[in-house]
Amino acid sequence: MRIRFATLGLMSSILLGLAAPAYAFGSLELTLGMYRVQAEVASTDPDRQRGLMFRKDMPESHGMLFVFPVRAQHCMWMKNTLLPLSVAFLDEEGRIINIEDMAPQTETNHCASQPARYALEMNRGWFKQRGFGAGAKLGGIERAPAPQ
Repeated sequence: MRIRFATLGLMSSILLGLAAPAYAFGSLELTLGMYRVQAEVASTDPDRQRGLMFRKDMPESHGMLFVFPVRAQHCMWMKNTLLPLSVAFLDEEGRIINIEDMAPQTETNHCASQPARYALEMNRGWFKQRGFGAGAKLGGIERAPAPQ
């Protein structure tokens, strides 16, 4: 009887491990005005390449912060991304440069209008619904990990 329970426990652990997300990002709490954002952080090349691909949903005040190694006119696209998103491109101090709305599963480039150091992806319309645009400053950006 004990062997059956031990085997059952092992099989359950294996199955639960398979059901868990295969890709985990670190996270960081940010603020924009009075709003808190729980942002997963993509600071390495593999993380930035993966981004929010294959996600079927994302909680309301959650997003993904992309940390780039250099200031540049970075571009984002939505290949294999199932969610409609808005991306805010940010300067080194966390100020919004511009915001672009992006349609799911497209390869259209959405680019920073001037050199950016960060990008924050949120559910589409999140920034607009809260009245944020160019010039708004994101709090907590100084705690973002260094890019790799």
